Amino acid sequence: MPDERPEFQLRLPGGDGIDRARGVLLDEIGTNGSRKFLIRAGSPARDHVMPSFSKHFNGTFQGREKLKADGVLQPSTRWPGWLELAEDVECGSPSFAAGVLVGAPRNGWVAWKTADGAPLSDFMDGVWPGPNQAWLVRGSNVSGSDLVQRLWLPEKRVSLSAARLRQGVAQGASKDRLRTLVEEDYGSTATYNQKLELVEELHAFLSRMKPGDTVCSISGGQLYIGEVTGAAEQVISEGGRSNLRRPVEWQSTGYAYDELPEELQQKLSVQHDVVDLTVVQPLIDGLGLTDQELADEAEAIERDPSVETPAITARRELELPEPGEELAADLLVHSVDWLREIRDLLWDDRQLVLYGPPGTGKTFLALKLAEFLGGGPEQVKLVQFHPSYSYEDFFEGFRPQEDPETRKVAFRLTAGPLRELADLASREGNRHIPHFLIIDEINRANLAKVFGELYFLLEYRNKSVRLTYSGDDFALPSNLFVIGTMNTADRSIALVDAAMRRRFAFVELSPRTEPTSGLLRRWLAKEGRESEPADLLDALNHRIDEADFRIGPSYLMKRGVYREGGLERTWRTKILPLLEEHHYGEGVDIEQRYGLAALRKAAEGPASP
Repeated sequence: MPDERPEFQLRLPGGDGIDRARGVLLDEIGTNGSRKFLIRAGSPARDHVMPSFSKHFNGTFQGREKLKADGVLQPSTRWPGWLELAEDVECGSPSFAAGVLVGAPRNGWVAWKTADGAPLSDFMDGVWPGPNQAWLVRGSNVSGSDLVQRLWLPEKRVSLSAARLRQGVAQGASKDRLRTLVEEDYGSTATYNQKLELVEELHAFLSRMKPGDTVCSISGGQLYIGEVTGAAEQVISEGGRSNLRRPVEWQSTGYAYDELPEELQQKLSVQHDVVDLTVVQPLIDGLGLTDQELADEAEAIERDPSVETPAITARRELELPEPGEELAADLLVHSVDWLREIRDLLWDDRQLVLYGPPGTGKTFLALKLAEFLGGGPEQVKLVQFHPSYSYEDFFEGFRPQEDPETRKVAFRLTAGPLRELADLASREGNRHIPHFLIIDEINRANLAKVFGELYFLLEYRNKSVRLTYSGDDFALPSNLFVIGTMNTADRSIALVDAAMRRRFAFVELSPRTEPTSGLLRRWLAKEGRESEPADLLDALNHRIDEADFRIGPSYLMKRGVYREGGLERTWRTKILPLLEEHHYGEGVDIEQRYGLAALRKAAEGPASP
């Protein structure tokens, strides 16, 4: 009887002009539960391997070396410079088979295809549709046992504990079916939230996870990475610690957790037993590989050469551009070094507050710096705090919204400016681009109330927290920077608390010091105007004892000041009222002490005899 199993083909990197490798998926199951795969005799193979292949994929490398030593994989007479199989070779999984031929890791469930391009995964029953995904499955502390070291790595498996779940639960079970089973089988032994969580984990492990998916786990400070190579099975295990299992081809070495990219650490910190890591899969795929090796991988799977490999895009490092003389001149800052220090503070702490008296240009400087460092206004969002501002306004909460079809108003979960900007910054392809949130008047709100659990994330960017309203696991992207401004003359609220001071770098903008003290004089020179307004402002601030109430130069850097009568009008309507409030109840004659006439008279000095 002829073999009716479909034949699959594999294209080799740089294999133009040679045949494709051929093979079939076998019904026989390997020792760890994977479906075996047979490579046909005469299939070509590369004559070299990826440099890191022997380190990270030692099992496949050794299998290839044994085939060469046994004369099964030998130099080809048909294709000079290539190898060729002299006989059929049975492999433990499609990915193992592909790796032997390519000399590099390869997802066999996608790489092996029929003649008309259908991937091998399409021929598996009960498999969740769609592209391959990445998963975290925790196993270092299952009822006190480290299953990663005891079971998963040595036996090439991954497992999930479901001790009370009845036998006979099949791969591909729907979430509704699992919800019913968990409710019946766990009854009063689990809380409502525990049962909800278990349903999600079971559905991910049994139904969404599929052969070819990447699976990760953490043990002993190391991240271990493997590939799911077969279907789920339910077995009887001691204490039910590992009664749901899947076969996995683990890489030979782990990766130090502390050296992983910050975005990957954020997702790995999510506190669930099964976590979808697909959003950071490019970072996982790039671990242990050079850019050249990743480029070779892209060529091997016939990726469009005009499109950058996702793993290379994902590892592009975040950078803040270096301020130069041109920016200093544009902002009328006295020194490029001062701007570079601001940039370095942002790079180190991610959060910074510009504080000082009114009129010192805090908001203007924050916006201009953010636009320069972020590459444009599209990466900058501004929000102004006020006493009634809340967490719901700032991050997310239920807000009344009208349905455009029914015209009925209902409360719906709505993202605030921080959530919107964080979502934009964390999009794939955006993670190397700086994004800035400007919080104007940051000290006018109840900061503990507004920030809520985000206090923690400001300090620990590599962690995630469960959100109050949506229940999502959320982390602040590493490319999101926060610049706050604070008016120190506002006596209606208290200064920021110690928790905020620890999380922000504070930079003073004061008329006493540069870059503020000489700003008006530089602006007047640039505009070609006389220096009298700068002299008057210096004289005014010299008479104000408290530094927090000195007047900034911004009041006198507007066109209206230099129309006829403009200086007097600005002094009378904007500057003197501030000083009236400052000296309220003290009996100070504001006009006599701070008025223009008094300052000009003092500048002239005593009359000559």
